[in-house]
Amino acid sequence: MAKIDGQEKVIAAAQHIVKSLATSKNAAEDMIRILSGFDNRLSDLFPSAAASADDGDDPQEEASEAEVLLDAADQVVLRWDSSDALLFDAGASLDDASEYLTAVDDLISLVYDGDCSDDLRSRAETVLQIAMTRLEDEFRHLMIRHTVPLDPQNLADPGPRRPSLSFSSFSAARPSPSFSSDHGEPSTIDDSESSPEDDHQAPHHDSADAEAEEEQRGSSDLIHPEVVADLKAIADRMILSGYGKELCQVYSSVRRDVLDECLSILGVDRMSIDEVQRIEWQTLDDRMRKWVQAVKVAIGVLLPGERRVCDQIFTESPALCDECFAEASKGCVMQLLNFGDAVAVCRRSSEKLFRILGMYEALSGVMPNLRTMFPSEHGELLISEAEEILNRLGDAAKGTFNEFGNDVKNENSRKTMPNGDIHPITRYVMNYLVLLVSYKDSLDFLLDESSSDGGNHSEPIERDGSGDLGLMSPTAQRLLTCISYLEANLEEKSKLYDEGGMQYVFLMNNMLYIVQKVKDSELRALLGDHWVRRRRGQVRQYATSYLRASWTKALSYLKDDGMGGSGSSNSASRMAIKERFKNFNLAFEEIYRTQIAWKVADNQLREELRISISEKVIPAYRSFMGRFGGHLEGRHAAKYIKYTAEDLENYLLDLFEGSPGGPQSHPRRKLGS
Repeated sequence: MAKIDGQEKVIAAAQHIVKSLATSKNAAEDMIRILSGFDNRLSDLFPSAAASADDGDDPQEEASEAEVLLDAADQVVLRWDSSDALLFDAGASLDDASEYLTAVDDLISLVYDGDCSDDLRSRAETVLQIAMTRLEDEFRHLMIRHTVPLDPQNLADPGPRRPSLSFSSFSAARPSPSFSSDHGEPSTIDDSESSPEDDHQAPHHDSADAEAEEEQRGSSDLIHPEVVADLKAIADRMILSGYGKELCQVYSSVRRDVLDECLSILGVDRMSIDEVQRIEWQTLDDRMRKWVQAVKVAIGVLLPGERRVCDQIFTESPALCDECFAEASKGCVMQLLNFGDAVAVCRRSSEKLFRILGMYEALSGVMPNLRTMFPSEHGELLISEAEEILNRLGDAAKGTFNEFGNDVKNENSRKTMPNGDIHPITRYVMNYLVLLVSYKDSLDFLLDESSSDGGNHSEPIERDGSGDLGLMSPTAQRLLTCISYLEANLEEKSKLYDEGGMQYVFLMNNMLYIVQKVKDSELRALLGDHWVRRRRGQVRQYATSYLRASWTKALSYLKDDGMGGSGSSNSASRMAIKERFKNFNLAFEEIYRTQIAWKVADNQLREELRISISEKVIPAYRSFMGRFGGHLEGRHAAKYIKYTAEDLENYLLDLFEGSPGGPQSHPRRKLGS
């Protein structure tokens, strides 16, 4: 009995201990487990505590661990919430950022823990919301602080500048329009001008260039690469917490401003269609040139870099990545597309063709980039808009090319070149066509597409032996049409000269210039050697026609028609001989005084023409003087036989120099003295 009473006392003592420890359930349960080890009858008094001790799975203990975790995370978040300092600032400790991110991870685990109580989860969500606000600010700060400003000096040249032209005037009173390698402004071309292809050769690439391009690709990102990991760490947690929308808004707003600033640096400003249509050509020309560079740089270099950074930051959600990139960059792309659309609908004029083709090629070249960078529904409308504007630019290029042909065909200025020199329209058109050849691939595509669609066509080209036109590319056929228009125009302009000889000198100069431009450029490959040979033959025909027009009358005085034999010495015969010599002298002197001011621009043609004249005139003069010169004797003979054959040969060397001062500007003795 005493034993039983002792046991009851022990049990009662234990109950008292438990009651006294009731303020801490964990401590009471721990004590019960300890005492149960001494007497298993305590297990009957506290079965739930004993069961927990056996299972090792105490829900109260687990809830306590979650609470401790929440309290610790709450303490970290609230400490930083009351601070103006930044976790990811340059002077911040890495441990602070790591501690904060760990606290956020703990909060995320509590929010999505199915065993966590509703009250605890509610507390965790509240603290997590505070943390998300902080991380949103940190994300914005990191992107702004670590943005890399665009430096145009470090960008690769997007390609050779193709200058634009002006078809404003072909007046002989003005210098002929040419092409500036900088802004496309007209400049004067002289006979020593270099071939346009010399200034517009395709750039040479070697392994060093490839390495430089690869290095530039890595440096084209507009954000420091070392900060991407921190941005990704923040983005991962915001996405997991369900704050992807807020994250996207922050990212797209910051990066949109960065890309807008890049366009401004590249010289692209927002312009309405009305503003583009009202702007002066020189200003528009510069804007179009800058637009081409901006498209190649922005869409070809910067946006791919932006896409790479976006992919690295938003690995946790590819769909959100597409949305963020689209929202950040579509404004930049649309600004470029809007200008292209405005240009496409502007009034067409020949001087715009090169710029429009450059814009077409630039946009066409970056279309694969656009399709790759905007693969989802977020970019569907953007890609569709870009394709439509590309088509409109192509239509504008085709229409402007046709307009150019019409300008050449219908140009009707009546001012002549005073010395028969190369007409400004010839220089302009041929330089225009030479430069146009560099766009032949794009033109072939556009013109072939137009042909297959039943679009507008040039007038049929006469078969002039240039080869099978069916085998020529669409561009070659159009170029041949333009040259045919030019040749017909020059034929009409030659008729403005009163002197027949001057007409053919003018045609010789201009036709030879056309031939040389074709022969020395890529036009030769398009038009063929047969075309070149036929036009050279045309130049020779013009030379023959010149000789007939200018020298037939003078040579007629050296014929012995009606002069009798060499032995005839009667008075009538001598008078006829005197008259022949006198008339020849007058005719030769008139030709000399006139044609010394005429100009044959090409040195070889000038020399060949002098030789042809000499071969006609000198033998005839020697023969006539040999047969009839002896009949004029005495002191009056020199009055009629004023020149030796050698004198005439020397005078012929003065022809076609374009000397404005006439015979007096030459060192030879004055004619007729």
